[in-house]
Amino acid sequence: MLARVRSATILGVDAHIVDVEVDVGAGLPAMATVGLAQSAVKEGKERVIAAIHNTGFELPPRRITINLAPADIKKEGSHFDLPIALGLLVAAGQVSGERVGDYALAGELGLDGSLRPIRGALPIAFAVQEAGIPGLLLPAGNVAEAAIVEGLDVRGAASFQDIVDFLTGRRELKRGEAAPALDGGASGPAGVDLGDVRGQVHAKRALEIAGAGAHNLLLIGPPGGGKTMLARRFPTILPRFSLAEAVEATRVHSVAGQLSPGSGLLTQRPFRAPHHSISDAGLVGGGAVPRPGEVSLAHNGVLFLDELTEFRRNVLEVLRQPLEDGYVTIGRATGALTFPARFVLVAAMNPCPCGHLGDPLRSCRCTPAMVRRYGAKVSGPLLDRFDLHVEVPPVSAPELIDRVGEGPSSSEIRARVNEARRLQKERFAERRGLYANGQMGARDVGRYCSSDETALSLLRAAMGRFGLSARSFHRVLKVARTIADLDGTEGVCSTHVAEALQYRDLDRSVLIG
Repeated sequence: MLARVRSATILGVDAHIVDVEVDVGAGLPAMATVGLAQSAVKEGKERVIAAIHNTGFELPPRRITINLAPADIKKEGSHFDLPIALGLLVAAGQVSGERVGDYALAGELGLDGSLRPIRGALPIAFAVQEAGIPGLLLPAGNVAEAAIVEGLDVRGAASFQDIVDFLTGRRELKRGEAAPALDGGASGPAGVDLGDVRGQVHAKRALEIAGAGAHNLLLIGPPGGGKTMLARRFPTILPRFSLAEAVEATRVHSVAGQLSPGSGLLTQRPFRAPHHSISDAGLVGGGAVPRPGEVSLAHNGVLFLDELTEFRRNVLEVLRQPLEDGYVTIGRATGALTFPARFVLVAAMNPCPCGHLGDPLRSCRCTPAMVRRYGAKVSGPLLDRFDLHVEVPPVSAPELIDRVGEGPSSSEIRARVNEARRLQKERFAERRGLYANGQMGARDVGRYCSSDETALSLLRAAMGRFGLSARSFHRVLKVARTIADLDGTEGVCSTHVAEALQYRDLDRSVLIG
């Protein structure tokens, strides 16, 4: 007897519907799985057999063939356990297949028949909806995640027996509820606020500009100046997720298995801070079966690289393509997969090997040659991709003790950032996929960053004096456009350009001498 159960396979951050065809026919007892099934799927045969037996069913001693169609797409993942087990029982005539066609199934089986959460439930739910399948049956831990997809009948179960009982009409499974709408609360973790940071007025202003225009930011200063503290508070001033952004980010985290069981839509922008020992595959993604890296997990959020010069140079160089394109393409002999990777890059580094170059209280022990070698650990093309280079000096005792320099709270700054982003959204309404100044290309800069003659003269002089590259020239204009948006002005004037030039410290620094 032949049975067909529908499931899905994950490719990148998307899922594709797979027909699990099970045939129980004449022949010596054996079980074969065909259709480009990878190791995790083939190993599932042992889990499936044990789960069926421990649930109280018996497989007939006959030849069983399992086909995963279409056969030209790789099938990877333990979530095929559930549809294979159900297909076996339907094909063996032990379970009625009358309602099976109304649902797609995905889930990992324990040996006792329990259902365990899987990766990629959200992309699977989208694929099921697009295929016109009315419902999706999943482990209970994945229901909140899949219920994000509106109009799909998502139900969760704790065990294989619950699934069988539901499909045979002996019990009901609770339908998953759609995720609540995003609220307007804080966009960063609770308990941190930019108002906690004493002093550093210049750096706080740079953070505000970076948040308002989605600009990449490099913080440079001696140890203890507050670079990491500032960076970890950066998400608290960013605009709240839109629903589309939240779904995109949740999709990536779902495929990577980064969502905790029972969790649904991400409500805060991702903040990823990988250790400097990370590999290039860990940063941008990869592996025999490509998985998202840190740049994709930071999609629509922040990627923070602390101690930038401690990262291996080959690891840093792979950042250049996603910073420009907003996605990562990983090629393999069998094809290429694309992962989204549009994020704000925030990095921190010391000014020299000892860390005290420019420190008024501690003397630097490094020679100019040592400082140049230290700065050369980060290539010029990568430094060019930072819109703002900001010096973070040590905080003075009066600023710490007497609360001098205590600035506005994150909520006050976020209100200004939101207003600037609103102006940008209106400006780029006709440009699909463009929502912030930091994402503008060269043609967009020419169109949207109109400057008066005084501002252009200032830029020409700066290019001659500091040797700015063409990329740096455009980044200065983009930052100036964001400063103008924060001021609420339509055009970019010389004061905006002058402030933007103040955030190009490395173009004037001995680090790149």
